[in-house]
Amino acid sequence: MYSETVMDHFKNPRNVGEIENPDGVGEVGNPVCGDIMKIFLKIENNIITDAKFKTFGCGAAIASSSMATELVRGKTLEDAWQLSNKAVAEALDGLPPIKMHCSVLAEEGIHKAINDYRAKHGLVPWEETSPHSHEHGEDPVCQE
Repeated sequence: MYSETVMDHFKNPRNVGEIENPDGVGEVGNPVCGDIMKIFLKIENNIITDAKFKTFGCGAAIASSSMATELVRGKTLEDAWQLSNKAVAEALDGLPPIKMHCSVLAEEGIHKAINDYRAKHGLVPWEETSPHSHEHGEDPVCQE
């Protein structure tokens, strides 16, 4: 059901934990599944220098959080904002269709953390541009 990459990021997640005094924090959740992700970012000179996460959820949610934090480290805020759920899923060598919502949560968590940083610095939050195929509360296939 899961790729070796998903299993590796689930069994050996990268960047687990909290950043002390983070520059941006994004928390997202799916009430149907119970998946909750909290993403922490450290940002210096418009570059994400550190990214960590705490996730309560299934293996795909943990793997998606782990991969998303790996993908945004070292990127500018603009480049990190472009991270899509599809890019997270592709970097994990695919997710089953029933688990794609986990990669959506990872994308949204990164976006919320970036916008938290922007709000703290008096900047206008960026708007979501990529529509997702479901609303979190209405995902009928969101099951383990």
